[in-house]
Amino acid sequence: MQHSPPWPEPPAPPPPPLRLLVADDNPVVRAGLTALLSGREDTTVVAEAADGREAYEAAVRHRPDVILLDVRMPEVDGISALPHLVRLAPVMMLTYSHETETVREALRLGAGGYLVHGEFTTEQLVRAVRDVAEGRPHVTPGAARALLDGLRVSAPAHDDSQVPGKLGKTRGHSLSQLQSPVGDSVRSRFRLSAREAEIMDLIASGMTNQQIAAACFISEKTVKNHINRIFAKLQTTTRSQAAAKWLGVV
Repeated sequence: MQHSPPWPEPPAPPPPPLRLLVADDNPVVRAGLTALLSGREDTTVVAEAADGREAYEAAVRHRPDVILLDVRMPEVDGISALPHLVRLAPVMMLTYSHETETVREALRLGAGGYLVHGEFTTEQLVRAVRDVAEGRPHVTPGAARALLDGLRVSAPAHDDSQVPGKLGKTRGHSLSQLQSPVGDSVRSRFRLSAREAEIMDLIASGMTNQQIAAACFISEKTVKNHINRIFAKLQTTTRSQAAAKWLGVV
């Protein structure tokens, strides 16, 4: 006759946090993601990189559990680095780029997930990271739509006007052009004016106050006034926090 143990079994310790590498050429985006994903029980950022070559070197050095990889970066972009990175760790694309050919090429080259900025919350991002780490693919709606669009145009015969743009063709697009409709709806809740939204895009792109003033043909003092109002509406105190909210990762 079996007897139950006199004392309950101690609870299993929580799993260690996933160790992440963030690769993005925008320092504000990197800082925002690092702030969001570090200091949690389930994730921590062990390294950052500004292009594909740095990402590879950091992955070799730190052996992360998952690599978060942007598409458009100088020197070596995300698509070029992807075949080398997937040999070291699961890779999740985390980017503004949701063009059909880019999404298909990333998944063909081994990306385990594809998230478009503005289409997920912090908790959804963490869940996607864990899914990719465990071998479950994860894509946000913008990436899924791109895949469906690609299937539609490749099924029948079609003319050149229907062929999606090749990789790299969209370099130089503004943040607003790359932002998805879902991202626009996320942004609308902050109720920024058109000028404030323009300045917030420039902040998220990594521009300084001086650069923003020159781009918008206004004084630095006016830029600071706009930023103060932006911070109040976004309920943030730093550029990194504001960019993280604006990019839809909060």
